[in-house]
Amino acid sequence: MFPVNLSEVSEFRLLGFSQVSHLHRFLFVVLFSLYILTLMANTMIALTINGDNALHTPMYFFLIQLSCLDICYLSVIVPKILENLMVGTIGISKTGCAMQMFFFLFFGVAECFLLAAMSFDRCVAICYPLNYIIIMNRRVCKSLVAGTYICGTAVGLVHTIITFSLPFCGLAIDHFFCEIQPLLELLCGNTSSSEIQVIVVAIFAIVSPFLLIIYSYTRIISAVLKMSSAESQQKAFSTCSSHLLVVTLFYGTASSTYLRPKFSYSASVDKFLSLSYTVVTPLLNPIIYSLRNEEVKGALRKRWRKMN
Repeated sequence: MFPVNLSEVSEFRLLGFSQVSHLHRFLFVVLFSLYILTLMANTMIALTINGDNALHTPMYFFLIQLSCLDICYLSVIVPKILENLMVGTIGISKTGCAMQMFFFLFFGVAECFLLAAMSFDRCVAICYPLNYIIIMNRRVCKSLVAGTYICGTAVGLVHTIITFSLPFCGLAIDHFFCEIQPLLELLCGNTSSSEIQVIVVAIFAIVSPFLLIIYSYTRIISAVLKMSSAESQQKAFSTCSSHLLVVTLFYGTASSTYLRPKFSYSASVDKFLSLSYTVVTPLLNPIIYSLRNEEVKGALRKRWRKMN
């Protein structure tokens, strides 16, 4: 039988974790707990930094933006996962699927470029400490954040418009949200041009900011090694290692998903990778930054004492 052109159908089916239906209750409890914990951790970080005048610096301004992005990024995906785990296979309208894809890409790509902006901030702070406040002024910081949202909007629109303007020959999405790779599986005919589009955009959205981060940290390491004080070196490396850990987690899993051809796509592997960068990383970000940052820990203790 030949596949039927289903481009006019208004609803898809999200299969989610249908292969492990016996684990649905367990997965629901785990993911719901992680979701609530992540929302609380990121909200606490944002409120703590915003409420402490000593932390009103470019570095912490970007950290607030990261926490807000993680909250939004997570909230685009997790509610549908939880619904899927509660009732099994669920339907999602074509419009709803397109909106979910757009916002997922919007927040994800914005985070990629925000991490690059944060590495640039650390580079200026360590390589040009005397001019740091002048270079990283309020206008520059806001412009960098605006640029991350512009890039996120551009990538989200390109992928969403192109993908949903093509005819579909299937309705069942073997995933727990409207991810690009499983949607490519449903397109009619030859999808090589769509695959190339995904990889080209991924190079822009993932590789480009990653190269900027590598360049920034090359400059940082060079500057740190020239410092005469071992204490200064340790403080600089401590500040930067938190950011590097976040970058490695986020870029590692995201690049594994988007920088590979369709023939190597595996639904089970892709779901695992997607859980890593949609659920785990947003939780680890505030933990990494708070546990490895004395100023944030001090502000959290101060806030805790006020609450009690």
